[in-house]
Amino acid sequence: MQDEPIDPFNGDPTDPAAGLDDLNEDAESEPLTEDERQDVLEDLSDLEIYQALLSPTGIRGLVIECEDCHEPHYFDWDLLRGNLRHLLSSGRPRVHEPAYDPDPDHYVTWEYARGYADGVHDTLTESSDEETP
Repeated sequence: MQDEPIDPFNGDPTDPAAGLDDLNEDAESEPLTEDERQDVLEDLSDLEIYQALLSPTGIRGLVIECEDCHEPHYFDWDLLRGNLRHLLSSGRPRVHEPAYDPDPDHYVTWEYARGYADGVHDTLTESSDEETP
């Protein structure tokens, strides 16, 4: 099973992004620091929790405000997971583009997902505290 989306241009000699790989290889990139690496690993762990809690409610992924273009970018769970794994392995984020015609009602922010998970955790903790004599 492949963790990342399949590249529709893989092996295509007219791939419009074919030259980007060469540019990325030439670009000097610093590897992730241990703190940055730990942050990405924590994001991956959190992402699993958010998906497990929010997918049954119809949420398809997360929306992130892009620092470069100042536009919201909508990522489904698998794409975001693949992007984080790519960042871990290469030390560089992927080139991104906005999703095609996403329905904003099906995406939430990291902050919302974190708050939702915290609320579920608190509710479960309170319930178990009430049951303990």
